[in-house]
Amino acid sequence: MKKTVYEDYKYSMQDTGKVYVGSKYTLDEILESEDMPFKFRLIVERYILPEADLQDTLETHLYYLEPKSFIVKIYKQLKAKVKINIIEEKKHLLGGSKKQYVTKLMTVEELTAMSAEEKEKKGVVVQELIMSKLALMAF
Repeated sequence: MKKTVYEDYKYSMQDTGKVYVGSKYTLDEILESEDMPFKFRLIVERYILPEADLQDTLETHLYYLEPKSFIVKIYKQLKAKVKINIIEEKKHLLGGSKKQYVTKLMTVEELTAMSAEEKEKKGVVVQELIMSKLALMAF
């Protein structure tokens, strides 16, 4: 029997100004991945791991992050944004409404401002972490 590995949302991409990291990476995989920028791996090792577990995914780490955590200040310094899917109610021209998932981009501070219950009620799914390359290199 062949073991399948879930690889969706496990990626690291870069363009001229940003670094994009998929949310399904575990913190251990981030540390081991050669595709990740060295500075980000260093931040994970020094600042995030003391407050998290190696088997936590980036998604769960960001989802349950406390607003007063020092890590939120680090993400703010990195100018980090989070791409999420959230359920919103769309109104039709004829007066009806329909709930559907919408992709949004928000800062880590905005994400942590919502409680875990509120995130669950709104159906929040974290897709990726986006960081500024310039802020990452200046860290």
